Amino acid sequence: MINQLIKLKKSNPRILGLVFLAFFALAGSSCERKNQSPDWGTPSHPVAVTATAPSAAVVAPPTPPAAIPLAATPNSGGLRFIAYNVENWLNMDRHVDKKNLKDSPKPESEKQAVIGLLMRHTPDVLGLCEIGQATDLAEIQERLKAVGLDFPHSHFTGGSDPTRHLGLLSRFPIISTAKPAESEYQLAGQTFAINRGILDVTVQANGKPYRFIGIHLKSKRDSEQGDQEAIRLNEARLLRRHVDSILSQDAAARLIVYGDFNDTRASHPIKLITGNYNDPTYLTAIPAKDSRNDAWTHHWAPHDIYSRIDLIMVSQGMRKDVNFPAARVIDDADWNLASDHRAILAIFR
Repeated sequence: MINQLIKLKKSNPRILGLVFLAFFALAGSSCERKNQSPDWGTPSHPVAVTATAPSAAVVAPPTPPAAIPLAATPNSGGLRFIAYNVENWLNMDRHVDKKNLKDSPKPESEKQAVIGLLMRHTPDVLGLCEIGQATDLAEIQERLKAVGLDFPHSHFTGGSDPTRHLGLLSRFPIISTAKPAESEYQLAGQTFAINRGILDVTVQANGKPYRFIGIHLKSKRDSEQGDQEAIRLNEARLLRRHVDSILSQDAAARLIVYGDFNDTRASHPIKLITGNYNDPTYLTAIPAKDSRNDAWTHHWAPHDIYSRIDLIMVSQGMRKDVNFPAARVIDDADWNLASDHRAILAIFR
C-alpha cells in the first residue's frame, strides 16, 4: 500500500491529496460516540409536527422508513411481544394544526405512524395502553390486517376511567381471561376504583401458556381524587395483590406483567410491584435499550423529561424463556410521530 501511494505521489500529487482528505474524513466520523444520547434536533428526538385533518377512514399507511433490522438481533425467533402506549387512540378535545377540535379522533398521520411501526416490527402479541372504546381497538385490528398483520384474537378492558382503556391483540388463541379480586382502595376516607383496570389474558402459543397482565397506572398529573403519588401507589398495591393471588396458587405461573407504570424503577410503586429480590414471587424487569444504548421510553414534552416508565416484567417461572439480548426499546426515526411513548419489544422462547 505504501509503495502504491509513493507512485501516486510522483504521478499525480493532487489525487494523493484527495485520498488523504477522504481518509481523515472517514476516520473522524468513526470516532463519534456510538452510545451517546441523541443530539438535539436529530430525528430520534421529538420535533414539532403538524398533524393532518382527522379521518375516520381505515387507510393503509404509506411505505415507512426502514426500521432497525431485528433479524440481526441474537436468536430473534420466538413469540414476539410489544408493549405500547399509543397515546390517546380515542376521541377527545384536541389542538391540531392551530385549531381547537371537539371530540376528535387521533390524527390520521399519528395513526399511520403507529401502524407503520408495528408493521415493521411484526409482533405476535400486542399489549396496548390508552385505547378509547372497543371500536378503537377494532380499528387498530383492522388497520393492521390491511397491512398484513392479522390478529384474530382480542381483549378489551378498563376501570373507572371512561375514556382510556387497555387492549390486547394476539395472533394466537386467547384461552382464558380473568379479573382481579380487588379493584378498589381507600384514600383520605373515600373509596376509589382503579382508573384503567388490570388486563389479565392467557394466550396459548407454541404449546405453552403465556399469561399477560397489563396495567396503566395513574399519571404524574394532578388529580381531583387526591395526591397523584398516593393514587399510583394504591393502584400498584392492587396489581401486586393480583400477581400474588396467581402465584400463591401456582408458583411456576408464566406471568408477563407490562404496561405504562408512570414511574421509574427506584420509585416506591415499582418496588412494590416487583417485590423483594430474593423472594420467589419477585418480578424481573427485562432490561431493554435502543440502538444508542438508551433505555428511556417516554418524553414528557411540557417539562422536557425523558424517563423509563414503560416496562415488561416476568415471573420466575417465565424467566427461562426470555431472550434477554433480543429485548429492544424501539427507536425508529418516526417514533415521536406515533406517540409520546416508545414501544418495547420482548421475545419469548
